[in-house]
Amino acid sequence: MDAEAQESFREFVANRSSALLKTAVLLSGGDRHAGEDLLQNALIKAAGRWHRIDEPEAYVRQVLYRQQVSRWRLKWPRRELSVAEPPETGTDPDASGAAELRLVMRGALARLTARQRTVLVLRYFEDLPEGEVARILGCSVGTVRSATHRSLARLRALAPELAALGPAADEQRPSRDYSPVEVRQ
Repeated sequence: MDAEAQESFREFVANRSSALLKTAVLLSGGDRHAGEDLLQNALIKAAGRWHRIDEPEAYVRQVLYRQQVSRWRLKWPRRELSVAEPPETGTDPDASGAAELRLVMRGALARLTARQRTVLVLRYFEDLPEGEVARILGCSVGTVRSATHRSLARLRALAPELAALGPAADEQRPSRDYSPVEVRQ
């Protein structure tokens, strides 16, 4: 950017930045910091094309709108939370046990077949119902049930240390009452 274009850009920013900032803040839901970031990114784009822009304010507003729409479309919003003091990062005595459990689980899952691993991940990590897992895998619900049973048995055989690290599976499962039904005559 030559000196003349640079001076023209500085004048534009000085004269129009407050009005553009109001628009950017409104576009970002009233968050001033997000609005400032939005405007700054739009001005950076405008600076790179300054010598080719006929109507700078219209161009910057168009960039603001398009960038905000792109932010909406992000799968996971990347928002930062400003706080007065950093959060406490105390040491959790059980953190090492949880980390050890994750490492053992990851190693045990790696030793399963792809189908066994897929069934367990869909059922227990993704927490999908059997019907949904059956639909995803293109099989019946009964096949999912039997594959889950066999996969858990194989996982227990491959990594018996999982039982020592985590709570027993029987303790987590609700008890069922299988008493016979009384027939009234």
